[in-house]
Amino acid sequence: MSGHSKWSTIKRQKEVTDKAKGKLFSKLAKAIGIAIKTGGGIDPETNSKLRVAIDTARMANMPKANIERILSKGAEIGDLQEVTYEGFGPEGIAVIVESTTDNRNRTGQEIKGIFERAGGHLAGRGAVSFNYEPRGLVLVKKSDKVEEQMLKLIDLGAEEIEDTADGIEIFVPPELLGQFKEKLLASGFGIVSSELTQKPKNYLSIENGLKAAKVLSFLDTLSEHDDVQKVFANVDIPQDILAKIS
Repeated sequence: MSGHSKWSTIKRQKEVTDKAKGKLFSKLAKAIGIAIKTGGGIDPETNSKLRVAIDTARMANMPKANIERILSKGAEIGDLQEVTYEGFGPEGIAVIVESTTDNRNRTGQEIKGIFERAGGHLAGRGAVSFNYEPRGLVLVKKSDKVEEQMLKLIDLGAEEIEDTADGIEIFVPPELLGQFKEKLLASGFGIVSSELTQKPKNYLSIENGLKAAKVLSFLDTLSEHDDVQKVFANVDIPQDILAKIS
């Protein structure tokens, strides 16, 4: 919707100003480790999940030595597991939380507590995810000729395109993310980021400032948890409301 900002865009803007790089690198290290363990080995050419994790780390300016150190350990990454939580937050927003943990019970209790303190609750598997679609997401830099860019993207085969405050989002099937990213680079597009994501099918607009602030505080708390990798929410906040609470 014009004049609105979705949680994915809001979160990216927050990350730009986030100075807690040590915490970010720790989460990226876990993501690389779990990709090695579950994606099929230490070769990013054959492990697409690992390739995406490494690309994400590089775009966050994670030192090359850090990445190589994790790769050198191979699958010796301890008892890390991927655990996904679904639930409803304040104002009934539908939330998916992707985590990487070595203690499911601890992480589960802590995530449950965050939901309940905000007036929400965890839900069973599928209660929220039915409203989401797995997608590969590439964010490209906008030029002063956005319409021309979008037409060129369509010519390249992009079917889902969104003009956002910080770039143009292109959504593709997850298995085509790497291939489409290479196609964009070859066509001269500047890539800001690329990732595997969950895209809401429907959004919930929060148009009250106090309610929006409560929702964003809840999502921030989830995102800052040490074991949480990604938080997806079907939140859409008018930009004028967002400007007042930022």
